[in-house]
Amino acid sequence: MASKVTDLIYWKDTERTGMVLTGLVVSLLTLFQLSIITVVSTISLAVVCVTISVRIYYQVLHALKWGDGEHPFKTYFDMDISFSGEQAELYTQKAIVMALSTVDTLKRLFFVGNLFDSLKFLVLMYVFTYLGALCNGLTLFIISVIALFSLPLFYRQHQEKVDAVFAKIQAHIDNIKDIFVRLAHGGGPPPDPTPGGAKPKIQ
Repeated sequence: MASKVTDLIYWKDTERTGMVLTGLVVSLLTLFQLSIITVVSTISLAVVCVTISVRIYYQVLHALKWGDGEHPFKTYFDMDISFSGEQAELYTQKAIVMALSTVDTLKRLFFVGNLFDSLKFLVLMYVFTYLGALCNGLTLFIISVIALFSLPLFYRQHQEKVDAVFAKIQAHIDNIKDIFVRLAHGGGPPPDPTPGGAKPKIQ
């Protein structure tokens, strides 16, 4: 399953990826004008009409001895989407661990377990207030879907240039963190984190 998703994201099958991306974006854009119930029911109606027409067409061909009578969607029926008991238990445990980890992280952010992390979270939420005034969650979701199908391929094609840009950004972030650490320690140099580090000489 994961390999199929990766193939879609990296455009291994251009036709299939294009169909999936177009379908997702068009479906999300229709939600601006119609309710989700209307969108889901209309898409389901269209899909069922197409599949029934294809099924009847194949049956007519078989009746006229022009086909082998094989079900046109047999490959979809043969797809194994079941989980064994161990797999289901593993995924359930992972979901529980992720949920608990998320709750623990939010608890530390809201109740200031680490001042610097809570300040970063405060700035992020402040930026999101402006972002929410500019666009709604559906717009962000559409942008995220397009980015999901664009950025991984762009990164693979321009990996060295992207890594160089991110390295520069990370260097600036490290410098800013270093300034905050020095300010937190009275403006002096940051303390030596190694045990038994060198102590400042007394004049």
